[in-house]
Amino acid sequence: MLTLLNPAVTRQLLDRLGRLRPDTPRLWGRMTAHQMVCHLSDSYRLGLGERPVTDASGLFQRTLVKAIALRAPLRWPRGVRTRPESDQEIGGTRPFAFETDVATLAALLNRFAHPQRDFAFGVHPIFGRMSEWEWMRWGYLHADHHLRQFGL
Repeated sequence: MLTLLNPAVTRQLLDRLGRLRPDTPRLWGRMTAHQMVCHLSDSYRLGLGERPVTDASGLFQRTLVKAIALRAPLRWPRGVRTRPESDQEIGGTRPFAFETDVATLAALLNRFAHPQRDFAFGVHPIFGRMSEWEWMRWGYLHADHHLRQFGL
C-alpha cells in the first residue's frame, strides 16, 4: 500500500502537483485547481495539528469507515462534500497566488511526510485519532484523489 512513509511516493505526488496549472480542468466536483491546492494545504495543516476542525466522527466512522477508506483497494468516492473548515468557499484558506499556494502545499506535504516530526498529529474530523501509518496512508490517498480529480 502506498503511503508517505516512502519518500519515492512523496516525490511522485510532488511531481504530479508540479504539472498542475491554474486552468487545469476538473474531471468531477466543484473545486478549481487553485481551490484544490488550498484544500490540500488546509488538510495537511489539520494533520499537523495546526488547523482546528469540528468533530464529525462516531464509532462507525472511526472504525469501519476508516478501515475501508485506508485499507481497501478501492478509490475514494467522488462528490463527497468536504468539511466546512477545509472548503475554500466557506471556512477554508482562500486562494491567493497560484505559484505561492502550490509552493506552500509542497512545503506542507514535505513537512507532513518527513520522518523526523516536529509536530504531534492532530485528530481527523471523521476518522478520529490515527496512527502514524494511518496518517501517512491518508496523506497519500487524499492527495492522490484530488490530483486524479484534475487528471494528474
